[in-house]
Amino acid sequence: MIKKELLERALKKVNKPARYIGGELNSIKKDLDSTEVNFVFAFPDVYEVGMSHLGLQILYFLTNQENYACERVFAPWPDMEEQMRNLDIPLFTLESKEEVRNFDILGFTLQYELSYTNILNMLDLANIPLYSKDRGEEDPLIVAGGPCAYTPEPLADFIDLFILGEGEEVNLELLDLYREKKKNHWTKDEFLKKAIKIPGIYVPKFYEEIYDHQGLIKQRIAKEGAPSIIKKRKINDLDSMFQLTKVIVPFIETVHDRVVLEMFRGCTHGCRFCQAGMIYRPIREKSVDHLVEGARKMIESTGYSEISLSSLSSCDYTSLLPLIEILMKEYEEKRVALSLPSLRLDTFFIEVLKEIEKVKKTGLTFAPEAGSQRLRDVINKGVTKENLMDVCDSVFREGWSKVKLYFMIGLPTEREEDLDGIVELSYGVRDRFFNRPKEEIKGNFQVTSSASCFVPKGFTPFQWVGQTRKEDFYQKAFYIKDQIKDPKVKFRYHSPETSIMEGVIARGDRRVGKLLYRAWELGAKFDGWSEHFDYQIWEQAMEDTGITLDFYSYRERSLDEILPWDFIDIGVSKKYLIREYQKALSEKRTSDCRETCNGCGISDCIMWETFHKMKEVQ
Repeated sequence: MIKKELLERALKKVNKPARYIGGELNSIKKDLDSTEVNFVFAFPDVYEVGMSHLGLQILYFLTNQENYACERVFAPWPDMEEQMRNLDIPLFTLESKEEVRNFDILGFTLQYELSYTNILNMLDLANIPLYSKDRGEEDPLIVAGGPCAYTPEPLADFIDLFILGEGEEVNLELLDLYREKKKNHWTKDEFLKKAIKIPGIYVPKFYEEIYDHQGLIKQRIAKEGAPSIIKKRKINDLDSMFQLTKVIVPFIETVHDRVVLEMFRGCTHGCRFCQAGMIYRPIREKSVDHLVEGARKMIESTGYSEISLSSLSSCDYTSLLPLIEILMKEYEEKRVALSLPSLRLDTFFIEVLKEIEKVKKTGLTFAPEAGSQRLRDVINKGVTKENLMDVCDSVFREGWSKVKLYFMIGLPTEREEDLDGIVELSYGVRDRFFNRPKEEIKGNFQVTSSASCFVPKGFTPFQWVGQTRKEDFYQKAFYIKDQIKDPKVKFRYHSPETSIMEGVIARGDRRVGKLLYRAWELGAKFDGWSEHFDYQIWEQAMEDTGITLDFYSYRERSLDEILPWDFIDIGVSKKYLIREYQKALSEKRTSDCRETCNGCGISDCIMWETFHKMKEVQ
């Protein structure tokens, strides 16, 4: 356990000591000597970001209901890291202030690629060897899960075991097995050989990649009885799985200070750039009764004054309007607001908006994604200019005067007229606001259009495309910016450098691990934060390790190339992804899965079953 006097000295010199003290409402502290397995949930970013993550809250309370302990650790902000290194304070957990290295298992969640250097930094702060091969029996087992675990190879040399898929069931199965390890005094290797029998578990040390003379993967060999293909884990019935009745309430403001109600998992839109829309299939909904009961318990146990109805596409929840009407009836007088983080561009959304604005007007963000209809067809984004303008007409009548539009630049097949379309849509929204009767124009109008730089991701139809070069990203962004002259229309763009490095890691193989290590050696950390990201460090690391942008970022992959994540089965077939890629290049759309089954390969999908029953009748 960390010495109290040392910790107090450190906390007096940092900006936000509440990040490190624990003891928040609903947090759990157990006697670590009496529990069977002690687990640390590690979020490789600052406390305020990690505490807003729903997955942390779920696994924290799920694990602590068993005879196991789950404690938390976050990446220390640079001011705290400086104090920890100066005072020789190793990385510790919030609940017990115990050293992380004294736990059985240290589990990282992989939410975004630019957090990976923080993982290495946290291991170093914990005095745990960074490479798996260098860790002994006394070191904790290092595991990782989350969306980025589906493309795990850049971290393969550092992580002992990856969990692929939804964790509510498989995490407890892994902890149960570790309990047996302790009882039977298995070695770490003996444990790992048994762990690979659990569906959804990937142990990198039992696999070998062989490369050809071009640097492409020639062969992937599974050893020690490991499966050649690993299938993701998913929860079939969301109503029957573990449900949150409370969350930890931080002492300081976090990114999301509210109750989060997860309505369903999966998405049926089939946007070709969206990894989440592919890896979280099939769609599975929670019942209205279940959600209402969950909201009631969470509000009672936290005191929050806002409920966020969360999903990949929240407006697609089958019973959204009835759910909102029930929640508003119960909470309107108590001034508990509702919010929807993802909004759909159609008239149904207006009905929803009228309900949730009764307590609080939330900000409005719409995502056309691309400036022209042609390019929206390429990416399979089922939104038209008319959809956007009709919705803007409606929200302006309801009293909104500020709108945010979200786009991407560098999308496959993008042309200059597609960039012009971003300007035209932005000005079109402005014109819809002011081209109304003067008595209806209220509020200080502002439209903010922001453009991110497109990053191709694994398990999407665009996993084969070459990423736009850094200098071309800048050229596209400046082209748009130069055309926007009206102060009522703002344009912002994300850093091309961060997007380029994200692209390298997102589609990287095991060799990218040495790039991560070298970048960390040179001082890289908190790379997802613009004030800390240093592209020169990454340039130097690439030069030192021989990792090139031409190979990992800019190169177009052939359809028959063995990709570093091909050994993982997410349920969506590679044939389907290829078909969608080819349709994109032909500028053809694919219908929403709720309208017809598109044969993505998931055989236990409700949409699939319904469609094929209809075919049998015919």
